[in-house]
Formats: sequence, structure tokens, C-alpha cells
Amino acid sequence: MDKYPGQKRAVHYLHPPTEPFDQRMLEVGGGHRIYVEQCGNPKGIPVIVLHGGPGGGCSPAMRRYFDASRYRMILFDQRGCGRSEPHAGVNRNTTWDLVADIEEIRATLGIDKFIVFGGSWGATLSLIYAISHPDAVAHLVLRGVFLMTQAELDWFYGGGAGQFWPEPWAHFRDMIPVAEQSNLIEAYNKRLFCGDPSTEIRFARAWSSWENALASISSNGHGGEAPGNYARAFARLENHYFINGGFLETDGWILENVDRISQIPGVIVQGRYDMICPPHSAWTLAQAWPMGELRMIPNAGHALSEPGISAELVKIMNGLAADQF
Repeated sequence: MDKYPGQKRAVHYLHPPTEPFDQRMLEVGGGHRIYVEQCGNPKGIPVIVLHGGPGGGCSPAMRRYFDASRYRMILFDQRGCGRSEPHAGVNRNTTWDLVADIEEIRATLGIDKFIVFGGSWGATLSLIYAISHPDAVAHLVLRGVFLMTQAELDWFYGGGAGQFWPEPWAHFRDMIPVAEQSNLIEAYNKRLFCGDPSTEIRFARAWSSWENALASISSNGHGGEAPGNYARAFARLENHYFINGGFLETDGWILENVDRISQIPGVIVQGRYDMICPPHSAWTLAQAWPMGELRMIPNAGHALSEPGISAELVKIMNGLAADQF
């Protein structure tokens, strides 16, 4: 889950823009090629950035949370989105494929351990990766925690968030006939994978707009209209993952296995008024994770671009860099 990158606000405390010193397409099997870039200092502290969605893709703005003189930033587009190929493809595209891709990136780039930085679905993937490969993670920096549980999906796609935002909720819900509205994830799935490009894009834009409308605390309830190709990948991938429960063995799998990251330090940055990923998940994770520190940001919603969230993330990353230099 995450806001699409079509609407960004400039904030003065972000680091200056930087360009990649390495860009490549990495073959990861199953017919997939993923886009990977490196920025900053080739000898700096390795940090891998996991974008949201699934399906959001990475963006140049994500580089600005790190001091380019101190960090070796690794950004990549997860399977099926951004510059990765095939675009909007869901075959051989599961959480465990993404975990394997992160390991492939780490091995290809010759990295022993890295900081893992992820928000929304990126936080979900960060946690699953760390649980699966704890020895590869030096630190976790998470934003807008989503634990990939049915309760969270019910909140956002079952009417909970709609109680606070009835106007955009009605638009999202009423795209579907009343007889199918009891399971909107399933109803949208039929249309997002119907095989007719114009229908898929129409429903993909509705899916994306509902999420984007709730991303920021300053939202007016209008989610805008994402570019068709972006919306199609974003909506199809999110829906594919959500209808399959994130491909996890059990509902609540992350918390059931959180003991595997008990020795990994980390910080959780959470907007107090996050309507997409409510703070309860971040608080619950912090209670179960001995080395995890929760920083609740007042007057902030879900988006990475929320000023308070951005400022806190920059502060955290500057602090981690200072500790190692």
C-alpha cells in the first residue's frame, strides 16, 4: 500500500538530488528482469530501499532521504512495476520471489549486510526479508507499517476507512454492482484481470484513486487520476498480493515470527492519522519487537512526503550515518 508518485511536495530538509552511478536490468528468473540502481558513495553504508504498493516502483525522490556522501543507496523496481519487465505481470510474482530478488541483488552487488528502508508495503517486505535473512540486515527503518493481515485489508477495503471518507469510498465501492460489494478485492480482481485493457485501466484508476485520496492528512478527498500504465500495474499487483494474503502461510505470520528479528535494531516512523495503515499495527509490532523503537508523528497521515514523516526519516538516516563515520 502506498501513494502513487504523481503528487509530491518539495521539503527543504531532504538531501540534494543525486544521480545513479550504476543502473542495470537484473535477470531474476521466471521471465522477470528487474531494474536496479545505485546512487551516492560506492564505498558508503549500504542501504536498500523497498518501495510500497506492491506495484509502486521506486522514484528519484526516494534518494533524497540519504546523504549521498555517506550512503551507498540501492533502489529497485519490484517485479511487474516501474522499469521492471514484464510490466504489470503477476506470474511468478509473489512475496517469496521478491525476497529472493533482494538476496540476488545483495549477492550481485557483493554486500554483506545492509540497512533495509521501507514504507507501507515496503515495510511489510522489509520485515519479511529480515525474518527470512536476519544475518543480512544491519538495521530496519520502517514507515507506515502494514502487517499484511486480513484485519488491515478489511479496514481499507471493507468500509472501515470509508466511515471517515464516505465520498471517495462511495465512488470506489459504486464502481461495483451491489451484489458484489461484499468483497471488493475479489470484485476488482475480476475486472483488473479481465483481459480488456480499457476496462482494466478504468478500474485500476479507481483502485489507485481510492488509496491516493487517503494518503495525506491534508487531502481534500480527491485521489487524482494516475497515468493508465502506472495505475494498471499498481492496482493489478496490489490486488494480486492482497487476494492471496501476501502469499504468507498464516494470517499474522509477521508477528508470529517476529522473534527472528529480536536482535536487529530498528525504528518505526508512523503517522498518527494514517488512514491507510492505522497506527495499531505499528504499535503492536513495537510491543513485540524488543529492538524496535516507535516514533509516532503527530499531524501526519500515510504518505512518505508528509513533512513530519520525511523530517523524521532524514533525521534517523543522518544519525545512523553519524554513528558509523
